[in-house]
Amino acid sequence: MPSDQIILKGIRLYGYHGVNPEEKQFGQPYILDLAADLDLTQPGISDNLEHTVSYTRMYRIAQSVISGESRNLLESLAQTLADRLLSELPIAAIEVTVKKPNPPIQGSSIQYAAVQIHRAAEPGISP
Repeated sequence: MPSDQIILKGIRLYGYHGVNPEEKQFGQPYILDLAADLDLTQPGISDNLEHTVSYTRMYRIAQSVISGESRNLLESLAQTLADRLLSELPIAAIEVTVKKPNPPIQGSSIQYAAVQIHRAAEPGISP
């Protein structure tokens, strides 16, 4: 697996996910970190966008998932995002972190709740 990565940290998006009805009704912000594993040798030499993965494309996929179908769990949201990135981009693996700032836990003071998953592309499958 390549040791190179394209990393997007602190993507802030708004979505309507959660188990509680008010989370689905009113929504809340989410913060995403993405780290895509791929070989960056060729774009490093060529300086050509066509030889790499566009940060904009990664962002737009994340935006589509967060603003898309409501999910109950952060785990499902992260898995959906990983599946989309792996199916639409020429990457070997993806690490997805989904953070929910100030989760609605009565009486709590929590900066954020988060899940982090790492998924690899299936061998022989390319977008």
